[in-house]
Amino acid sequence: MSEFDILGAASAGMEAQRTALDVAARNVAAAEAGEPGEFQRLVPRFAFAGDPDDGDEVFPDPDAAFGRDGGDEPEPPIRYLGTSAERGVDPDAVTEMVAVLDAQRAYEADAAVFDAGKRLAERTIEAGRQ
Repeated sequence: MSEFDILGAASAGMEAQRTALDVAARNVAAAEAGEPGEFQRLVPRFAFAGDPDDGDEVFPDPDAAFGRDGGDEPEPPIRYLGTSAERGVDPDAVTEMVAVLDAQRAYEADAAVFDAGKRLAERTIEAGRQ
């Protein structure tokens, strides 16, 4: 994995957490607006590059996810598959706010990885100039 792959992985993680925040925000709104049983709790579903436990929803080759298969445009290492409803589970504002906090912290961690990757790439470019 090169320093540029780190940037792609971190940005894909940030995009996944942004999506998780969007779903959690919808669940908070549903918990506040609806009557019990009116809305179901939604859960975002993701597939990760090279995860053998997910069957057909997984990228077949982790190298392909990072664009090392000769393709023009690399696939993101995390793919959003959509949401699934938890049957019989109503959205609860407290549970959803915890989900928002979790997604926010994960986003911040991915942003810190992105910053570290950016600094690493800058140093690599600078070393190449010397």
